[in-house]
Amino acid sequence: MSEGPIIRLEGVDAGYPGALILENVSFSVARGEIFILLGGSGCGKSTIMKHMIGLNPVLSGKLEVAGLEWSERTRAELCRRIGVMYQSGALFGSMTCLENVLLPLEEFSPMKRAERVERARALLADVELEDAADKMPAEISGGMRKRVAIARAMALDPEVVFLDEPSAGLDPITSSALDDLVLRLRREKGTTFVVVTHELPSIFKIADRCAMFDKARRGMIALGTPAALRDGSDDEFVRRFFNRGEIHG
Repeated sequence: MSEGPIIRLEGVDAGYPGALILENVSFSVARGEIFILLGGSGCGKSTIMKHMIGLNPVLSGKLEVAGLEWSERTRAELCRRIGVMYQSGALFGSMTCLENVLLPLEEFSPMKRAERVERARALLADVELEDAADKMPAEISGGMRKRVAIARAMALDPEVVFLDEPSAGLDPITSSALDDLVLRLRREKGTTFVVVTHELPSIFKIADRCAMFDKARRGMIALGTPAALRDGSDDEFVRRFFNRGEIHG
């Protein structure tokens, strides 16, 4: 991982007008890092991601992605520099897998049509789904749909890819294969990944560091590697989370 953060939050209050969910959140994500946002249901991890991808402005504080703060002036530039995979995959059911991956290329790429199609097919090959190019989303499995969604998120060769609950609804074998894909893409392309999840096997397999949030305390309560949070946190709630509710030793 190269030096210098790709994402930086300073004193961020997260939520929506009239609904403060998290207060005074500060952390940074290094380039090339796989960074996990985690915590219990309703803790604010998805809210923080929505701020990071520009769906909602922060209530206060400073949030930078790739050196830019979200605004109408920077939106087009930042949309080219990030990719997002939503929890359900969010593929368009009336389009083939290839057409879904083509969407960001059609919108933002200056390449000729034939080059865009070639790029989209190469992206499907990257996620081992080149044979699914002409299939509709309803014709493939949930795990395959998430792979197509990752291919679409990677279409513009983004600096950061955000994954929202990538393991949700998947069996353990499919989930592990998806983790392997994330690790391979980071290794081969140097992409930074920010992942919302509470799946401990995935967290321990792919995470460089984690930020943990707590609904009751309305803030970030832990930051570090999974092993350090499991074994050395001063916060009993954090230790219990990482030890599946049990404290050993």
